[in-house]
Amino acid sequence: MRADRLYPMALMVWFFAAYALGDAGFFTALEPPAPQMMIFTLTVLLLANSLALPGFRRWLVDLDLRRLIAVHVLRFVGIYFLILHGRGQLPYDFAVKGGWGDILTASGALALVIVPGLVARRGLVLAWNVFGLIDIAFVVTTAARLGSADPSSMRALLRLPLSLLLSFFVPLVIATHLWIFWRVYRNDPGGRPPLNQVGR
Repeated sequence: MRADRLYPMALMVWFFAAYALGDAGFFTALEPPAPQMMIFTLTVLLLANSLALPGFRRWLVDLDLRRLIAVHVLRFVGIYFLILHGRGQLPYDFAVKGGWGDILTASGALALVIVPGLVARRGLVLAWNVFGLIDIAFVVTTAARLGSADPSSMRALLRLPLSLLLSFFVPLVIATHLWIFWRVYRNDPGGRPPLNQVGR
């Protein structure tokens, strides 16, 4: 099977497996640090596969950089965080601070994807990528801190649809941030890969 079909299909299988487990209530019994360990394990598996599987690595090299960035448009989920905070279902530090960080990251990703030529401006891509990685690190560590202090405050993350963040989207988000850095820097120490590998 061609790589451009194989790896998207693998991602779809992973997504539906994560959804099925969430629908079965598998994640609701998890207590800290189990959710964070799940995120860490899935992220490491993604990164390890990108190093160990030559076909996967070549697919990442050939993939339009905008597709990796487009994954982060999903971080408009921050709007839902704000809604849940308004309903008293998520704490302020996570929902509002992390939510606005995600919204800003998603807005930047959308601009990089849809504005012609913007993705070729490496400084902008790197600045956005650094901000987005810091934001997701803040979100994960804040969830761990608040969940450890009061597990009930973060229960919304263990039920669908937000359980998909732990079991699918957050590991993919972290991995794509690191893959974007790799793509930008892999051909030139100054971070200037050929433009046809930035956004084809």
